[in-house]
Amino acid sequence: MAMPAADIEALIKAALPDAVVEITALVDDGDHYQARVESAAFRGKTRVAQHKMVYEALGGRMGGELHALQLSTSVPN
Repeated sequence: MAMPAADIEALIKAALPDAVVEITALVDDGDHYQARVESAAFRGKTRVAQHKMVYEALGGRMGGELHALQLSTSVPN
């Protein structure tokens, strides 16, 4: 079952309203994406904690609707 990029972006922005989100399809199958997420909410958190915040925003869809997400997170300058 595929998941549109717009849905991924909406879920992330719902959890992290200030986030700047850029989603890129790695393969044209609706299951493999790259996401770049920038949010002030990441400030002071480890990279692992930042990624966990994004995965939590997806509400358990990883491994189901969304097969693979290559993730890059950052804090605004």
